[in-house]
Amino acid sequence: MNDTVSNPNNAAKPKPSERRRARQYALQALYQWHMAGASLTDIDAQFRTDYDMSKVDLGYFSELLHGIPCNLKVVQDGFEPFLDRNFDELDPIELTTLRIGTFELMFRLDVPYKVVINESIELAKRYGAEESHRYVNGILDKVAARARMEEMRALRGK
Repeated sequence: MNDTVSNPNNAAKPKPSERRRARQYALQALYQWHMAGASLTDIDAQFRTDYDMSKVDLGYFSELLHGIPCNLKVVQDGFEPFLDRNFDELDPIELTTLRIGTFELMFRLDVPYKVVINESIELAKRYGAEESHRYVNGILDKVAARARMEEMRALRGK
């Protein structure tokens, strides 16, 4: 997970579009992992072989793909209190989007919470059911209030 490409202290920071593509591919790869139960290593290799990853923050993709399953209980415990239904009743795209957004809110403090929420909403709009972005937004707002309390206070104080 500590790849220099996604290192927040790295002088050559990836472009926002490269991070966006990393999230999109991570959503697809994690969806495949969730639905098929395939090996993360196999999924990672498949995506790097079958897709044009030249404009993707590969370190970030890898961090999401491997970091979320490794921290699955912590990530799901981060948003589970805010759900109005059980995990098995969530649409798989909603669930995967919530996992990505919550992981970023909890583990990637270098990414502003507003960016995390906005990117998650865009993933839900693009890949999810018609109104899933609203559900994802509501849940991640609550996760951010808990996980990024200091960041939110600092922004309100400006």
